[in-house]
Amino acid sequence: MFVSVPTRSGASLRWATPLLAALLWAAFLWALSRPDALQRTLLLEWGALAGGAPGDGPWDTWTDPQQWLRLFSALFLHADWAHLLGNLVFLLIFGLPAERVMGPWRFLALFFLGGALANLFAVLVIGAPDRLIIGASGAVSALIGAYLALFPRARLGVVVPLGLFLEFVRAPASLLIGVWAALQIVFAYIGPAFGAVAWAAHAAGFLFGIVFAIASRGAIARRLRRLKGY
Repeated sequence: MFVSVPTRSGASLRWATPLLAALLWAAFLWALSRPDALQRTLLLEWGALAGGAPGDGPWDTWTDPQQWLRLFSALFLHADWAHLLGNLVFLLIFGLPAERVMGPWRFLALFFLGGALANLFAVLVIGAPDRLIIGASGAVSALIGAYLALFPRARLGVVVPLGLFLEFVRAPASLLIGVWAALQIVFAYIGPAFGAVAWAAHAAGFLFGIVFAIASRGAIARRLRRLKGY
């Protein structure tokens, strides 16, 4: 789908992915340092509030600019260590190769736009005024979708438990991501049985990432040609 990734020594430094990882860490540690009561207040003020404030009409709350800002600020709020580490692992695995091809600024646009739109979709689907949507899962899902579009024939290393032994194998990324995407769609319908997880945000972010990468195909190809010097 795309020309090969440039390998010459003059390739640009990938700084956006490490910066996002550092910001996610810093935001979590800062929130964790607050007293419990202030942590809850922080989530209510900056998490994406599904359905808006109680008593509002379905669209009344969107006249408040802060409600739109919540879609972005919620990306930097996480419920616990497991929630944060899961997002960081996938951010680094899929973000670094995606940034290398897309460039840092287009990569950041994908992260923030994909995350915000994923949160918006989850807000509209859930629609319960007492439910908060937090975490970078929607944005990371957008990166995974873009990775699939950018590297459709890539292979990822996975560790498979075989009895008492662990076997390292390489499986097609499209197969692994396809299984992951199918699970997101299933969980979007049976999410309440699996706890308060915004599976709809994962599915929406993934689809946005695919569309974003395909729409950026021409610009990405031109960037790679410039890096290769022709």
